[in-house]
Amino acid sequence: MISEFQDLSVKIDLLAELTHALRRENAELRLANAALGAENAVYLQRISEAHLRVESLLEKIPELVQAGLAEAAEEKDA
Repeated sequence: MISEFQDLSVKIDLLAELTHALRRENAELRLANAALGAENAVYLQRISEAHLRVESLLEKIPELVQAGLAEAAEEKDA
C-alpha cells in the first residue's frame, strides 16, 4: 500500500513538473507569437506601400505612352 502511495507521489511530481514546463513553453510561444504578429504587421504595411507605388506607376503609363508617341511623331516630322 505504501509503495502505491509512493508511486502515486512520483507520478504527481512528474505531472507537476510537466505542468510547469508546459506553462513556460506556452509563455515563450505567446511571446514568439506576439513578435511574429508585429513582424507580420510591418510586412503588411510594406506590401500596402508597394501596392500604392505600383498603382501610381500604372496610372502614369498612359501618360508616358502618349508622351512617347508625341515625341516619336515630332522626330518623324523633323
